[in-house]
Amino acid sequence: MHDHRDPLLFPVRIADLRPTQLTVGLREVAQKRRHWRESYGKKADRFLGTHLIPVVIGPKRINYIVDHHHLARALHDEGVRDVLTSTVADLSQLDEGAFWFNLENRNWTHPFDAKGRKRDVSELPKTIDALVDDPYRSLAGELRQAGGYAKDDRPFVEFLWADFLRRRIKSKRLKNNFDECLKDAILLARSPDANYLPGWCGPSDTSAQRTRK
Repeated sequence: MHDHRDPLLFPVRIADLRPTQLTVGLREVAQKRRHWRESYGKKADRFLGTHLIPVVIGPKRINYIVDHHHLARALHDEGVRDVLTSTVADLSQLDEGAFWFNLENRNWTHPFDAKGRKRDVSELPKTIDALVDDPYRSLAGELRQAGGYAKDDRPFVEFLWADFLRRRIKSKRLKNNFDECLKDAILLARSPDANYLPGWCGPSDTSAQRTRK
């Protein structure tokens, strides 16, 4: 997703970072908050120095975060004021239309709401704390942690899995019984229906043939 050139690092207030997506999984944010409190309380500077937030500089030199929204939200909610950012691209010379055209075509924005509907980029939140919850994004995140699919560095992979699960698991059931839905998600992730998704770990045709024999 990002360049492999030496990054240019700048401290930025989390409150000044502009999201490029509408949602996060707040359950995953809560996990990152717990991990931060339990593991990095006395090593905060070291952690923040190695976990850079990638940004694209847009019109008016606004920093648009293009990855690690969950981490940024978790740190914000834990009272962290500043983070180090790594500049992926400087597009500050572009007008608004050209800027968003570039972000969409480089897959640096994901303007989909909590129901999986695409929205206009004008509806993107202006601050990290305005990101809204998408429970299916949390389910997709825990599915990967459970080995349901392999980690993939391409952008917004978890959202692709979230959309897959959204169409197969009812929202009311997910709200009331997350753990049981995770078990179902693991089975769904290994089914042929998911074989188009990045990181799919289902059985190959050859292994299926051996099983049938």
